Parts: sequence; C-alpha cells; structure tokens
Amino acid sequence: MALPLSYSWRSLLSRGARTAFTVAVIALVVIATTLFWSLIASLKRTLVSSGSEHNLVVMRKGATNDGSSQLSLEAYQTIRFFEGIAKDAAGNPLVSPELVVQPFFHTKGGQRENVLVRGVESQAMLVHDEVKLTEGRMIQPSSGEAVVGRIVSQRYQGAQLGSLLRFGNADWKVVGIFDSNGSSFESEVWVDARELASNAKRPFPYSGFRIRVADGSDMDALARRIEDDSRWALQGTREIDYYKQLSSTANTLYIIVAGLAVLAGIGAMFGATNNMYAAVQARTSEIGTLRALGFSRGAILTAFLAESVMTAGFAFAIGAFVSWALAIGISAAMGGIGFASQTFTTNVVVLRVAPQDLIMPLGLSLLIGVFGGLAPAAAAARLRPVEALRKA
Repeated sequence: MALPLSYSWRSLLSRGARTAFTVAVIALVVIATTLFWSLIASLKRTLVSSGSEHNLVVMRKGATNDGSSQLSLEAYQTIRFFEGIAKDAAGNPLVSPELVVQPFFHTKGGQRENVLVRGVESQAMLVHDEVKLTEGRMIQPSSGEAVVGRIVSQRYQGAQLGSLLRFGNADWKVVGIFDSNGSSFESEVWVDARELASNAKRPFPYSGFRIRVADGSDMDALARRIEDDSRWALQGTREIDYYKQLSSTANTLYIIVAGLAVLAGIGAMFGATNNMYAAVQARTSEIGTLRALGFSRGAILTAFLAESVMTAGFAFAIGAFVSWALAIGISAAMGGIGFASQTFTTNVVVLRVAPQDLIMPLGLSLLIGVFGGLAPAAAAARLRPVEALRKA
C-alpha cells in the first residue's frame, strides 16, 4: 500500500521553516546557475545568429577574423565576377567589400570600450539581408554619415539618431539605426568603406569580402576557386562557420559554469540531506505508526523521497522565475553586458533566459532532490515499527 502524494505535501507544509530554508538554498543555486548559463548561451546565440548560410566570408589566408585581414581593391574587382555569385535585380554581383576598425567609444556611464566600426558599400544591406533599418535611412557615400546598431544607440554617447559620433579624426552624423534580430551586428557602426579607409589611413581599403552565393551554386567550389587563385592568397569560409569559430570561447565558459554548478549543487545536496535527516529524527513516532498500520518500507521510502523532490521542484520554480526577472532587470539597467571578442571589440549581449537555458538548472535541482533525499528516505524506511515507537 502506497502513501498518497498529499501526505508528502502536507508534511512539507507542516515543517514550514525547515522547508523554506532548503528551498532557499536550492533556489540560490538555481538562480546563479541559470543566470551564468543564460549569459553564455545569449553570447553564443548572438554570435551564431550573425551568420548566413548563403554567405561566404573571404579574408587573407591565415587571418582568423576581419580585424587581422587586409585585402586590395584589385582582389575585389577580380573576385566579384567569379562564377557562382548571386546578383541583384540590376545584374550587379552581391559582394560586399568591408573594412573593420576598432576605435574607442564612451558608454553613457563614461567607460571606454572598443567598438567594431564596419566600412561598407552599396551592396552591404543586400548581402546582410538580416540587417534592417528601423529608424532613419542608409548612409550616402563620402558624406560623413553613419548608421548604428540598436544596442550601440542605447549604450554609447553620441550614437543616437541625429547626433554626431566622433571617432578617428572626424565626426560622423548618425542618420539611421538598424536591427538584426539580436545578432552581433547590433553592436556595430557602419560607415562608407572608402571614407573610413582614408580616415584610418589604411593602405589596403578592405578587411574582407562578404559574398552571397547564388541559389544552386556550390559554395565549397567557389571557396576553392578563391583559395586557388595564387595572386591574392585568400581563403573562403562559410559565414555560419566563421561566427561559430568566433563563439568557440563560449564553449570554455560553458565548462567553467558547469563545474561551478556541480560544486554549488553538491553543497545544496548536503544541505538537503541534513534537512531530511533532521526530519526523519523528528518523525520517528510518525514512521513507527505508519509501519504499524501496514505501510511498507518501500512506501515510506517513496514518500520521503517525494518530499525531497517536491522541495527541489518548488525551489526550481522560484529560482527560474527570479532568474527571468533579474535577467530583464539587469539588461534594462546595464543596456546589455559587454564581452571582449576575438576582433578586439566589445560584443554587447542582451541577457535573456530562454526555455532551453533552464534544462540544466532543472536537471541539477532534480539531482539535488533525489540524491539529497535518498539516504534519509532509506534510513526512514529501515526503521522497525517497535524501534521507531520506542525512540519516540
């Protein structure tokens, strides 16, 4: 004969202070784990979502990112007519030559951060079709104008629509704000590529090319043709793979957070175990009565284990809700969280707790509940009726 779940639930409520303490300990572990896990996951989502499966990134051989690559105008004029490149409605190749620099900007709080400024030309918005202007208009060539990502406009001084944004040796008028579905482009400033090269005194006008591959064309074959051209020493990489590589540092952070979560979980597990042992000691008379009434050891073990798992589940629900609220508050207060990227610039990540970010904290909570309650539940089940009543 099994004990109903209502028995376990009423037992938790009858030990309000002790249950609340255990819930608080586990909930703190859930909150810390969820926030760190979500922050790293948000960083990874931001970088990976920047790539398009239709685009190819072309850089100098050996370069790991745009900031360490330099390409010539002659290379651009040659590559843009290769077979397999998509064209716009007017028949122009969809190749976006781009230049990357990393000047200092000042946040609204007065701190200095490197920001990625991308020099672009007319094809940029067609190649990066996930980037959409939400306010203002696109820049005009050689006009000292800039468009900025949504996060840049919220985070930095002078980056608002209509303001003058100073970097390099010039003031750039912000004429537009763009959105890119949460990708890292929202942490960038876009200006005219040749104007930026002149301002930065770059001997080579470009850092890399973004190429939109035509539907039905072999992207790998186009990449091989680019790499086999001995005149320029270039390499082609799928854009999604390029941004996955940039996000590889997040994998190390995942391991660190997982290790910290395990350590915190072990501490919470010991707390839950001690609490349950104390409950067993305080309820020996109750256990003896249940055994005398004919409830089996398995029924008692299951009931005590259910109490522990219920406690952990309740703690997870509280921790998940608090984490979600804190993530919203932190992002609103800080305007995002800055991470240094491999391009030596700041990627601003908006902290968001997604449903998949709660899977690991949920699993950790259940493990705390099961392993924290297993030994005390077994101890309760081993008590003989006469022995339990005598101890009481």
